[in-house]
Amino acid sequence: MTTTQGILIAVFVVATLVGYKIINRVPSLLHTPLMSGMNAFSGVTVLGCLSATAMAAHWGSKVLGFIAIVLAMINIVSGFGVTDRMLRMFHSSKPKNGGNES
Repeated sequence: MTTTQGILIAVFVVATLVGYKIINRVPSLLHTPLMSGMNAFSGVTVLGCLSATAMAAHWGSKVLGFIAIVLAMINIVSGFGVTDRMLRMFHSSKPKNGGNES
């Protein structure tokens, strides 16, 4: 393992632990609204995965990059799906005054 790989693994481990600690302290009522905001950051992750996969020299790296792209896109799509479902909970399907506009 090279020094660069060791640094990248250390950054990954620290980012994982810090992310877990931050998410673990968020109250459950705020998870869904925060998830909708985090979709923008997941878009940045997809761009990073795309650029890293494009620069990959070996097939193994390209396969891992493809898997990263797929997982990041699943995160984005499911995040928007959950947000849409949450927002639909606040819309009533029936008119407020019984359908009479008089």
